[in-house]
Parts: sequence; C-alpha cells; structure tokens
Amino acid sequence: MIKIITVGNIKEKYLKDAIEEYRKRLSKYTKLEIIEVKDEGLVEKEKAIDKEASKIEKYINEKDYIITLEIEGKELSSLDFAKKLDKIQIENSNITFIIGGSYGLSDKIKEKRNFHLSFSKMTFPHQLFRVFLLEQIYRAYKINNNEKYHK
Repeated sequence: MIKIITVGNIKEKYLKDAIEEYRKRLSKYTKLEIIEVKDEGLVEKEKAIDKEASKIEKYINEKDYIITLEIEGKELSSLDFAKKLDKIQIENSNITFIIGGSYGLSDKIKEKRNFHLSFSKMTFPHQLFRVFLLEQIYRAYKINNNEKYHK
C-alpha cells in the first residue's frame, strides 16, 4: 500500500482531476491512500511545523517505511526510484510518503524517516508536487512490471 500524507489540500479542479487519474491508474498495482492535514498557514514557522507534525504523526504506523520529500533529500532517476520502491516493497507492505507544508517538515518527522527524497533543488508549488509524486510512483510500477510507458 502507498500512503501519501500531505499538508494542505487541493482546490484547483485540474489538479484534482490529475490526482484522480493517477489514483485510477495506480489501482491496478496497489492500494493508494491520500491523507491531507490542515496547513497552519503563515504563522510563526516553528509553531506551524510543530502543529503540522502532530497532525502527521497521527497517520504514521510504526510498520510504515517512511519517505519524506525534502529539498535536502537524495535525488534519484526514475529508474532508480522504481528499483528503490521495488526493494522496499519486498520487506515493507506499507510505504508512506510525507509532503510538508510551506515551512517544510519538523525534525520530529524527519527523525522517523527511513529515506529522504528530493525531486530537485527547485521549489515546486505544493499542490502540483503531489501530481509529480503520483506520476513518478505510477511510472515506477510500470517500470517494475516491464510495461511500456511514454518517455
């Protein structure tokens, strides 16, 4: 099972449609759960990430393999990401991805991670990034099942 815990929600219809499309595509390979926790907004940084961390922790299971999405994380090619997911799923049935809010993730959450992943050193809009992540997860399943997918 793939679980994505994300701070904030999606308002734009075109992004909701893209997320639903990837949810549908992924249903062939795995169960997908997307959990949205409230974004604390532009209050004091430490207060915001602490409150968001408390909400995130409620959805983390001790058996989850946790991958945090962070600019400081390790960058992987799509092929290496596919190999990594395949290897993780041999030993862990639940993979949890965590996407932080505008201030990032609390150290409390970072300490729980098994791996931290970066898609780029660039900053992406939070809502759009969720679509990127789902597309890469879908691509990984296609690669791992030796199925064709556009390049």
